[in-house]
Formats: sequence, C-alpha cells, structure tokens
Amino acid sequence: MTDSFEPQILAFCCKYCAYAAADLAGSMRLKYPDNIKLIQVPCTGRVDIIHILRAIEDGADGVYVAGCLEGECHFLEGNFKARRRVKYVKDTLEELGIEPERVEMYNLSSAMGPRFAEIANEMAEKIKKLGPTPVKS
Repeated sequence: MTDSFEPQILAFCCKYCAYAAADLAGSMRLKYPDNIKLIQVPCTGRVDIIHILRAIEDGADGVYVAGCLEGECHFLEGNFKARRRVKYVKDTLEELGIEPERVEMYNLSSAMGPRFAEIANEMAEKIKKLGPTPVKS
C-alpha cells in the first residue's frame, strides 16, 4: 500500500458525549486526521445497521460509532443497542469477506477530548494499514 492512501472514515457521534468530546479535542487543538467525517446523532441508538452498511457501500474505508460511556446513555440504553448493531455489521462484513475491523464502536464521555483524538488517530492508522475498501458503489 502506498503512503498516499488517505482513508475516508465516517464517525457517527452521540451529541451528548462523543461529539462534545470531539469539540473539546478541537478546543484543545489536538490533532487528528481531517479525513474523518463526523455525523452528529442524538443518540448512537439511532444509528441503524443500514446506516453503517450504506456508508461502506458508498465508499467509506472505515466507520465507527462513538457514544456515551456504558451505563451513562442519556437515553438509557442507546449505546447498548448500537453495540449490538455494530457487532451484527462486523459479523456480516466477515461473512462477505470484508475485514470486520473496518467498523468499530467506542464509548467515551464529553470530557474525554484527548481520548477522542486518540481514537480518531488509531482508527485512521488501522484503516490505512487495511487499505482502500474493497466495496465501491
């Protein structure tokens, strides 16, 4: 894989925690790749299987869902629903012969700006090693 490959990564972020952590990371001027596109959702429980699969179908090299800490969801169990859906997508990708590591789930609080930047950097490195998505629409 050449060093010129810049993965396109989509991050579904909970409004209350992960998106706020991303905002904090920006305020702290922490560096993370600008090829990670954030989508603010009211709760990760609103991210459906089809949203993740459609992102991959549309050419995203990686997708992650970032929500509240487990047990701290503002909507009680949205992040548990999201975790089950992410696992389903990972299993489906594996059945299709696509690396399941292209999809991940993370939990963090709004005060975890440095952790948000760390996750973004880790995900970018992981996807860069995997290379471009084998799925193109």
